[in-house]
Amino acid sequence: MGKGVIANLNKEIPADKRVMITFGGGSVKNNGVYDQVKEALKDYDTVEFWGIEPNPSIETLRKAIELGKEKKVDFLLAVGGGSVIDGTKLISAGLLYDGDAWDLLLTHQSAIDTVPLGTVLTLPATGSEMNNGAVISRHETKEKYAFFSNFPVFSILDPEVTFTLPPHQVACGLVDTFVHTVEQYMTTPGQSRLMDRWAEGILQTLVEIAPKIRENQNDYQLMADFMLSATMALNGFTSMGVSQDWATHMIGHELTALHGLSHGHTLAIVYPATLRILREAKGDKLIQYGERVWNITSGTRDERIDAAIAHTEEFFRSLGLTTRLCEEKIGLETIDEIERRFNARNAAYGENANVTAAMAKTILNSCLKEF
Repeated sequence: MGKGVIANLNKEIPADKRVMITFGGGSVKNNGVYDQVKEALKDYDTVEFWGIEPNPSIETLRKAIELGKEKKVDFLLAVGGGSVIDGTKLISAGLLYDGDAWDLLLTHQSAIDTVPLGTVLTLPATGSEMNNGAVISRHETKEKYAFFSNFPVFSILDPEVTFTLPPHQVACGLVDTFVHTVEQYMTTPGQSRLMDRWAEGILQTLVEIAPKIRENQNDYQLMADFMLSATMALNGFTSMGVSQDWATHMIGHELTALHGLSHGHTLAIVYPATLRILREAKGDKLIQYGERVWNITSGTRDERIDAAIAHTEEFFRSLGLTTRLCEEKIGLETIDEIERRFNARNAAYGENANVTAAMAKTILNSCLKEF
C-alpha cells in the first residue's frame, strides 16, 4: 500500500506466468492505472479481458473463462473494484472446472482448485482484495449468490487511484464499509472487548473522514484511511470470536438483483430499517454503539436507541444516498418477490436466525415510509 506501488507488480508475479488481466468498463484508461499496469508487466505474456460489470454476471464471466482456457492462462490479475475482483475469483475457479461455472455457486462449497490471482484495487468498498468471498449475479434469472474461493496471493493499494472516482461510487463504498463492520458488530454484546473496539475504531474513522472526503476527494491521507478501513472491515479480523448478522446484505442482494441498485446503496436503504425492526433484540448493542460512535449519552433507553438509529440513517443521507424504497420508486411487488425468494430457501438470517421471509417483509415495509 502506498504511492506508486503498482510498479511493484513485476516483483509479485513469477516471470514465467501467462497472465490474464481483468478489467471493468475502462475507467482505468482515464486515471493512469492501465498504463502503470502495462508498464510493470511489459515483459510478461499477457491477455486482457474487459467488461466485468458492477455486480459481475455469470454471462460475462463465462466468456472470460473461455478465453482463459483458450490462452492457457495460469495467473490472473484483477484491476478494478470489488466487482472485478469478485468476478475474477470465479474465473480463477472456472478455469480449472470442466462444467458451467454457475454450478460452483450452487454447491455452496468453497472452491479449492483455483488459478492464483492478484489484485490492483481501484475502488475501496468490498474488502474483496483481502478476503475469499465474492458475489455473482445471473441476469437471465435475476439471481445473486455468494461464492467462496481462495484468497488473492497479493493485493496492491495506491490511494491516489481513488481521486478520480465518481462521488456516488465513493459514497456507496463508504456505506458498504460501514455496514460490513456493523454486520459483525451489532449483534450480541459482551463477546469480545477487543473486537468491539476494533469495529468501533473503523466506524469512528468513517464518520470522521466521510464529510471531509465529500469536500476534498484528492486528500491522500483521507483516501488512504478510507481504503484501509474498507479492507479491514471485511478481511475477517473484526469477526474473530463474535456472532455475525448479514441479514441486511441478503436483503440488499435481492434489491440489486431485481432493480440493479448499487450494492452499497441497497445497504443504505435496508440497514436503518433492520435496526428499527430489530431494535429490541439489538438494544444493548445499539446503546453501546450510540455512546461510543455517536456520543449519545443522555436520555431514556428508548430515546438513546432512537437517536443511534437516526444518526445512522442521517449519516447515509449525508453522503447523498436515499434511504427509503419509495425514493427509488420500489414498492410492494418487489417486497412480495423478496418474501417469495426467502421462503423458497427457508431463509433464517441474522445472529439469532430470526430474519425469515416474514421478517424481511416487515423490514422492507419499514423502508416504504418517507424519510
